[in-house]
Amino acid sequence: MKYDFTTIMDRRGQDAVAVDGLTDTPTDMAPTKPAEGFDAIPMWVADMNFPVVPTVPEALIERARQPHFGYFEPRDEYFQSIIRWHETRNGVTGLRPEHIGYENGVLGGVVSTLQAFARPGDAVLLHSPTYIGFTGSIENAGFKIVHSPLVQDEAGVWRMDYADMERKLAEHKIHVAVMCSPHNPCGRVWERAELEQAMELYRKYDCVVISDEIWSDIILPGHKHTPTQSVSDDARRRTVALYAPSKTFNLAGLVGSYHIIYNDYLRDRVVAASSKAHYNEMNVLSMHALIGAYKPEGYEWVDELCEVLGKNVDWACRYIDEHFEGVRVTKPEGTYMLFLDCTEWCAAHGRDVDWLLTEGWRVGVDYQDGRPFHGPCHIRVNLALPLSRVQEAFERLDRYVFNA
Repeated sequence: MKYDFTTIMDRRGQDAVAVDGLTDTPTDMAPTKPAEGFDAIPMWVADMNFPVVPTVPEALIERARQPHFGYFEPRDEYFQSIIRWHETRNGVTGLRPEHIGYENGVLGGVVSTLQAFARPGDAVLLHSPTYIGFTGSIENAGFKIVHSPLVQDEAGVWRMDYADMERKLAEHKIHVAVMCSPHNPCGRVWERAELEQAMELYRKYDCVVISDEIWSDIILPGHKHTPTQSVSDDARRRTVALYAPSKTFNLAGLVGSYHIIYNDYLRDRVVAASSKAHYNEMNVLSMHALIGAYKPEGYEWVDELCEVLGKNVDWACRYIDEHFEGVRVTKPEGTYMLFLDCTEWCAAHGRDVDWLLTEGWRVGVDYQDGRPFHGPCHIRVNLALPLSRVQEAFERLDRYVFNA
């Protein structure tokens, strides 16, 4: 491969929550520090343990050499980089600079859209399992979440339950819905027909749709992302789509997302809502980071990344099937997260998910509690590490936890 996905980076003391956020006592989210003799393998925070594509630090260094950091306006290169990225990777047509707006983060874009089209106390439809960031930001803003659970078919594939969605849209008089595409934490890459059926429901009940597509570049081999806005003219008009280079290129610490909104009315309302808090201002370095990420080398880097992640997912799912009896996992189609269902294992061994988490953390496998994501006996596992570290983590789980 052209790029480095094998080096084991030591991120300790380098402003990385994934390793420096470990605690001496358990918290709702953060793992505890490992016992003596074990190093920490970060598999909880959804960021990657790979060096970024070199064009990102190159762009930052080049800009930092300029001895001025005053007020600025986004350059045309910023917008053209986004347009070219979506045209090339997703076949998007008709995207223009005026359709693109900066967001400090995807969750900020979610809240701004809700504030523009709903009032505190109003119900919002989400699928469950649910990304914990949605739960926190939407509830903190005063909105009521109504969950429509995804269901697993005979092959274990997560599916939308359209009858349940329609029932809840009608019963709760819902007019704003949040989609996650690809889905976090389940890893589904929605097929076009699935999105078409969902968007037809949202049209019927006149819902503004917020489509979080931050994972849309991390699609595993054999699958393809379909932008929600592309499935119909009506979907294009009623959807606020949210993107960022942060998940794709591991740039979350630089802050910088963006929305794509084709409908003038929707866009005016969202921009007005986001401007009222005076928080939603681009950082000049985050602009240059995006430009650096979306250079030709970034296209190559992401293709290699998805190939590496596909191999990690294949290896981990096969290992779980062969070694962890009673643990169920559906192979994700996108993202780099696994969502392990440990219900049968816990019942067979008289243990609970707290025990699995504590014992994993004790031996340095820093995976994440799945219950805040609405997985009742689930664990969320980040596989964006060199394969050697993934293998070491699962061998520790085999020896010290699941088959101790």
